[in-house]
Amino acid sequence: MNTPELNLATTQETGNSAASIADFGMSRLEKLAKRPNTIEETGLSESFLGDLIGKHLLDGGVLTLANLTERAALTGPILEKILDFMRAEAMVETRGIAIDGSVANLRFALTDRGREAAKDAMLRSGYIGPAPVPLKDYVRVAQAQTVHGSNVDAEDMKKAFAGVVLRDEIRDKIGPALNSGRAIFIYGHAGTGKTYITQQLVRLFPDETLIPYAISINENVVEVFDPVLHRIKDMGVGESNIMLAKGHDPRYACCERPAVISGGELTADMLDIHYDSSTRRYQAPLQLKANNGVFIIDDMGRQRIAPETVFNRWIVPLEEKKDYLTLGAGRHFSVPFDVVLIFSTNLHPTDIADEAFLRRIGYKIEFPTLNTDEYRQIWDGYCASTGITVDDNVFEFAVNGLHKVDEVPLLPCHPRDLLSIAADWSAYEGHPRNINREAMAWAWKNYFVLSRNNTDAWHSPAMGGGIKS
Repeated sequence: MNTPELNLATTQETGNSAASIADFGMSRLEKLAKRPNTIEETGLSESFLGDLIGKHLLDGGVLTLANLTERAALTGPILEKILDFMRAEAMVETRGIAIDGSVANLRFALTDRGREAAKDAMLRSGYIGPAPVPLKDYVRVAQAQTVHGSNVDAEDMKKAFAGVVLRDEIRDKIGPALNSGRAIFIYGHAGTGKTYITQQLVRLFPDETLIPYAISINENVVEVFDPVLHRIKDMGVGESNIMLAKGHDPRYACCERPAVISGGELTADMLDIHYDSSTRRYQAPLQLKANNGVFIIDDMGRQRIAPETVFNRWIVPLEEKKDYLTLGAGRHFSVPFDVVLIFSTNLHPTDIADEAFLRRIGYKIEFPTLNTDEYRQIWDGYCASTGITVDDNVFEFAVNGLHKVDEVPLLPCHPRDLLSIAADWSAYEGHPRNINREAMAWAWKNYFVLSRNNTDAWHSPAMGGGIKS
């Protein structure tokens, strides 16, 4: 992969250590999002920050400057200025000094007036967390770290999927599709490895990415960072980045590039900003949380909303590379739409999308069923990784005596599922970890479901599954 920031191969050839690479990453992040040292540099007003600190004190009681630094992700000089303002307004008072090792920290608490002001602030916005990033700053950072800024080449694809049974022709279709910046439509039988393969694509973008904890739109706070979806990346700093005098703006979390996956549970509401009236907090939609990463809509066509509704939602963002969102009451704003957007489905594309939308996508990649050699690679790989032993004639029996006879296609999920079920039966019979024909036949009968009228083909359960060899 060729990136303008860092060529890892060159770095390794010159003998630079992993620490040097981490230092390079930190330096790049510092330039991308410089740490603010004044209230003006935060892009937020003094009154807004005063409300935020008041809410933290209302929530935490008596807090030191170090506590507030960690909570609000603001530097000491900024907090001192805010606290001076709040003391001048008789909203904050000091409560002595807390000693932490050799460091003395003033303790702060709200006055009665301060508590009333903080409660009023909570009624307007229930957000309590790191100070948000202004929308214009987030737009600049998101555009600078675009997921489309790197070029994936054939060697990158080979390394990313080493040890995975994936045909060269499929791999060599996915690579150019990733470089195109266009949406990708992946389709094929259930169990052909679509979900597993698409989940691995984020590995092709290993650089660290800044995700704001929240963004501010005219002092309305929208929460973006999600600990379920965003994985914080260890940059080897060794102590809190917020407490150090160096580093990037701590209002951003340094994360791996996001990989957001939504399946049959997807609803139209999840693609717009959600406001919780009970907590008075705004949550970013899935695509905003996925920005600068990979957004996979899995099991397309099985959602509780019509496929046309989902597709129509993306027509404008795909063409303009912008997403238009609303906070309600006519308040609109736009953010970059910077994702590798992947639709994955067990249905044929023409069954769920019209020709006009499919033309906009550009890349339609079919995941076929396996041939016998590919099936064998996955079979042998699973046996080796689990320590299962199989009688010599079992593989031939499974392929020709079961799959072929019952006209069940060879799918990547079958070796793992059938072998694991057969191993369960073998253990029950007193010879664990060894599978014979009888065990495989028992597994087959328990894995597949015969249709009600007993005439249709066997149906494979939608069990998905990895396809590592």
